[in-house]
Amino acid sequence: MTTSADASPAAPRASSPAGTPNPVLDVVIPVYNEETDLAQCVYRLHTHLRDHVPYAYRITIADNASTDSTLAIARGLAEEIPEVEVVHLDEKGRGRALNAVWSASDAQVLVYMDVDLSTDLAALLPLVAPLISGHSDLAIGSRLARGARVVRGPKREIISRCYNLILRGTLAAKFSDAQCGFKAIRADVARQLLPLVEDTGWFFDTELLVLAQRAGLRTHEVPVDWIDDPDSSVNIVATATADLKGVARMIRAFAKGSLPLSEIRAQLGRAPIGVSTPGVPPRLATQLVRFAAIGVGSTLAYLVLYVLLRGAVGAQWANLVSLLVTAIANTAANRRFTFGVRGSAGAGRHQFEGLIVFGLGLALTSGSLALLHSGGEPNRFVELVVLVLANLAATVLRFLLFRNWVFRKNR
Repeated sequence: MTTSADASPAAPRASSPAGTPNPVLDVVIPVYNEETDLAQCVYRLHTHLRDHVPYAYRITIADNASTDSTLAIARGLAEEIPEVEVVHLDEKGRGRALNAVWSASDAQVLVYMDVDLSTDLAALLPLVAPLISGHSDLAIGSRLARGARVVRGPKREIISRCYNLILRGTLAAKFSDAQCGFKAIRADVARQLLPLVEDTGWFFDTELLVLAQRAGLRTHEVPVDWIDDPDSSVNIVATATADLKGVARMIRAFAKGSLPLSEIRAQLGRAPIGVSTPGVPPRLATQLVRFAAIGVGSTLAYLVLYVLLRGAVGAQWANLVSLLVTAIANTAANRRFTFGVRGSAGAGRHQFEGLIVFGLGLALTSGSLALLHSGGEPNRFVELVVLVLANLAATVLRFLLFRNWVFRKNR
């Protein structure tokens, strides 16, 4: 079967014939002038799906305005193999082709892979299984995940790793490999995300993954065996330039708040886990971040006070007063912002128990000072370094006691 599509997403594909269930998988192969590799790719993929995948499937060849005999070969394969369909687009663009075919598909899970089949097909079932079960929303093959086995030249290896570092640094990407041509998405998720994806070329994958992450969706990563295709026609410089432009565009969009990700998160995003298991406290990561921020502020305030008082009252008294003032402020700040306790109820008890914690911190820092001064008058810089290290140890102790004793009843 052959259909055509323009630059906009294709119309919904008709349901399968009566008595035949719609496919669970729609595996899309976007191609542009791939007359040499297309037939062997489709034969190999069809054999693997038939022999190893226990779900109804379709193979869709998405032709991106090829100028050689790719389209004719694709149509011949569709006539030969019932599970093969062809969609022709009059404009180039891998992202454009995937958007058009995925938007029109009636399958439950949408897959795409490169025509060179650089990724070992043994990873296909692990890729789609979490989506079929509903455990995950998207899935990607990763050449950088632990357990992956990759054969490629140093040039492409360096470019790939640098690109993923850029994504982590600029867009806070949490996935390990944005460029591997081996991905899948649930159809209901695709219907929400695809209208937001602007790129029609190679940045399409990255944009989709970043949007999914920002919308609170779960991405499953599969380590793959991957062998580089030395005959790849991808223009590395042009692709890298387009990718960097895409990164800049997304940064601007997030800064402006022009993407309706909150609505998608409300519809598809996963709610926070409500943990009630003894010994597994809720929101630990959030509390650690807030406690650390308050701790940094307290440490800086402590050092300023200590330096101001040191010349007037001596090291031990300067340490005592500085630690006492910052401990009271630290307890109050952590009570409100880290552990979410508001109102005056219990505030006195919290401060009293906080002072006990303060006493332990004082013993730790004072003991460090006493030990340092036992060998003579130390350098002022060395003294500050020792105090900082002692305060870091006291901070860890303070968090554990705050969380598991002082504010435990209020969680």
